[in-house]
Amino acid sequence: MTEPRNILVTGASRGIGAAIVEAFAGHRVAGHSSAGGDGRIAADLALPGAAEALWAEALGRLDGRIDVLVNNAGIFEAAPISLPHDEWVAEWERTQRVNLTASAELCRLAVRHFQDRGGGGRIVNVASRAAYRGDSPDHWHYAASKAGMIGMTKSIARGYAGENILAFAVCPGFTVTGMVEDYLESRGGPKLLADIPLGRPAETEEIGEIVRWLATSAPASATGAVIDANGASYVR
Repeated sequence: MTEPRNILVTGASRGIGAAIVEAFAGHRVAGHSSAGGDGRIAADLALPGAAEALWAEALGRLDGRIDVLVNNAGIFEAAPISLPHDEWVAEWERTQRVNLTASAELCRLAVRHFQDRGGGGRIVNVASRAAYRGDSPDHWHYAASKAGMIGMTKSIARGYAGENILAFAVCPGFTVTGMVEDYLESRGGPKLLADIPLGRPAETEEIGEIVRWLATSAPASATGAVIDANGASYVR
């Protein structure tokens, strides 16, 4: 096992986030969720200033040192173009604020922290297949936010590799926890599987393992890499 790291994971209360935290067993993890609870740091990333406060609280819990930032927090809320204009814009801006702007703030704080401390550090951004493939007509804003995460990740990787500050991204497709049958029913049944050559959605534990590898073990020369985890439902 690699040397224990101090790690901040956003969106850690359930699903992929909870699996990521579990994958980091043996490391020191500060987890986050909007409501907090179970030792997680509470921060509503839709609010200006929340990301900075979250970073400060995580630093305090981790004795002033963070080695790895994992941006996993995100929202997936429909915004049909039939909404009144102001409502549609508000939904767009809320999604960008949570999925992209807060992640960017935390990335900036992490890079500055890594520079001040010396020795480098790692950032793993959890994006989505939608960053490349797009999403439904009701989710332009979601796809755009995740595409922005990819551009940001690559920019960080190119800009700071010489300081051993490494950045990676993961793009999951459909991901399931619990009973697969219940999940498939909620997503339209068997026709969902027809679009996945692997024949099943990804499991949260699979995404957690990819994140763990990127955050702790991936070679430095892989910085800037984007790992797809969608069962070959989208290849590029």
